[in-house]
Amino acid sequence: MNIRSQTGQLQAENGGLASFEADQPVDADRVRLARAENPKLRERDLAQRLGISEAEFLAAGGSGPVIRLDIHFEDIFNGLKKVGEVMSLVRNDSAVHEKIGPFEKFVPGRQAAMMLGEQIDQRIFPAHFVHGYAVEKTDGTAVRHSLQFFDAHGDAVMKIHARAATDMDAWSALVSSLAAEDQSEGLSERLSPAPLQVRPDADPSKEQALRQRWKAINDPHQFFGMLRDLEMDRLNALHMAGEDLAWELEGGTVAAMLKLAAQEQIPVMCFIGSRGCIQIHQGVVHDIKEMGPWINIMDPTFHMHLRQDHIAEVWAVRKGADHGHVTSIEAYDAAGRLIVQFFGVRGEGNAERGDWRGLVENLPRVRSMEVA
Repeated sequence: MNIRSQTGQLQAENGGLASFEADQPVDADRVRLARAENPKLRERDLAQRLGISEAEFLAAGGSGPVIRLDIHFEDIFNGLKKVGEVMSLVRNDSAVHEKIGPFEKFVPGRQAAMMLGEQIDQRIFPAHFVHGYAVEKTDGTAVRHSLQFFDAHGDAVMKIHARAATDMDAWSALVSSLAAEDQSEGLSERLSPAPLQVRPDADPSKEQALRQRWKAINDPHQFFGMLRDLEMDRLNALHMAGEDLAWELEGGTVAAMLKLAAQEQIPVMCFIGSRGCIQIHQGVVHDIKEMGPWINIMDPTFHMHLRQDHIAEVWAVRKGADHGHVTSIEAYDAAGRLIVQFFGVRGEGNAERGDWRGLVENLPRVRSMEVA
């Protein structure tokens, strides 16, 4: 097959778009033309079809005028506290988490920071905030403003969208304070894609140590340290732990759980993360809609969009806490990556809600639980 035939085949596969080669500079005119010819396609999807990252797409003007931002981490989040109501969006390949409200209390940290508030609750990892842009996107007669942050591979870690109630004077002042001196179009060099996650083989010799460490947990946050110390993949640990600690649920249980929690008015916590941020919702969910492969929550201050067809495994998980244990539901994709995690809401120092625990324990299982 000659080059022209290869290009034609690639264009057909990408809806008429020829993608950039890995070592080929991103041509801004070509990006803008692709945008003009595909006005309704989302930036993330259009960038994928072009074979570039979303950060490269934005830097080339694919969404309209942008201002490149310096990543002064604490200034960004302290400045956001002044702009009032916004929509904060965090996503991965399979789920989107949107919270509407103000940024309130920022707790800085070199390895991990926090944003605490009634609506926007986040665990933020500064090392993954590498590229930032203030974006002005024309939508009909309206201009939509956003701040968008990307990791070293050009994948989005967080987006903040202005709303009607946003203080745009404070927004403009924040953008001006963060604007980089270099505002040249595009990026100086191509970004390399993130390496594909390969789930390692399980090591059965670690089963006894895993169960001993797991049963000694008295704070759910200790779970991450346990996996790190044992050098163990998270999903492998669930498979190995034993059904008194983790058991697999049948497909479709995430949708069933959400509908039951809404019906019974059981408040839930929903965690969805990118590489650079985990965003959390707490409260009763109400407006649940299924559209094709997506299940959506469309509440006034919380939107979730989850690709159910990306879910390969769902697990119920028990971890020790200060009062007994807590129970979560975790959904994983075919590569073993965590998509979304749910807990029941509980106050600090309180035991887990019985209605949440009962809901999870009565969901259909792949195999029956045998209590040790």
